[in-house]
Amino acid sequence: MARGRDARSFDEDDVPTRANPRGTRPRSKQRPAHENAVDGMVIAVDRGRYLVLAGDVEVTAMKARELGRKSIVVGDRVGVVGEVSDAPDALVRIVRLDDRATVLRRTADDNDPHERVIVANADQLVVVSALADPEPSYGLIDRCVVAALAAGIEPLLCLTKSDLASADPVIERYEPLSVPAIVTHRGGPLDELREHLAGQVSVLVGHSGVGKSTLINALVPSADRATGRVSAIGKGRHTSSSAVALALPGGGGWVVDTPGVRSFGLAHVTPDDLLWAFPDLEDGATQCRPGCEHTLDYPDCHLDAWVAQGHSTPVRLAAFRQLLVSR
Repeated sequence: MARGRDARSFDEDDVPTRANPRGTRPRSKQRPAHENAVDGMVIAVDRGRYLVLAGDVEVTAMKARELGRKSIVVGDRVGVVGEVSDAPDALVRIVRLDDRATVLRRTADDNDPHERVIVANADQLVVVSALADPEPSYGLIDRCVVAALAAGIEPLLCLTKSDLASADPVIERYEPLSVPAIVTHRGGPLDELREHLAGQVSVLVGHSGVGKSTLINALVPSADRATGRVSAIGKGRHTSSSAVALALPGGGGWVVDTPGVRSFGLAHVTPDDLLWAFPDLEDGATQCRPGCEHTLDYPDCHLDAWVAQGHSTPVRLAAFRQLLVSR
């Protein structure tokens, strides 16, 4: 500083500056448009790598950094850039994640606040249940139906092993929900099921031993080979919790196998969502007093009178209350 000059007379022109000081370069907020990105669908996910069907080519993709922490799941529609070819070393980047039409979620349990997206853009949820060996798990079926309706996805029951037990009790139980049911037996025709799956993205869920894998192998004869390709992107590791989308022969839709999804936590589902799954109780609930919790020990819940009047059944009311309490 020059002597004899009042410090208050200095201005910014007297301060030496570097022509391009490091770290002061303005950053552009404009992201690449990626106008040449190829549309694709995610058909498998394994440890940060994604198997994407881009056109008629399956490619292994990584998520671009610009997408940040956005999760990408099976069923997502995406845009990819890079070498979109069937070359063994081809690697592309996912640079765009399209809006989802539907999102099927679950939580680890009913007290877990963290939702997990299972599949995106599904049209229907096929709940596969055996009629015997093992017995139908009504708790799982109820939860799957609720999860589907809360997500705007159509539920469908596929009842297997009809040669061992009658399907009538299960069909009657879900008749008030207008949930369609398809009855099959081992080695029997699957024409009716194929009609429901045609042109749809269908998620199949079910307990171990109900015949879900048998159905998938019958619907998609190349399923084992396709699963082998999916495992290859994870060096042979195919986790039991990952979903895999398999194309139905003839280009008539997709089935999504979810081998690890054996239960649905419903922490993300509200009481109103539950009532959507029980339309036979919905009108009765509107006649309850404000603040009614609809539980068994709540005084003067109108749902008891509603059932007594024949609008629903004690079984349906008990199922609704069980789900409500378990949230």
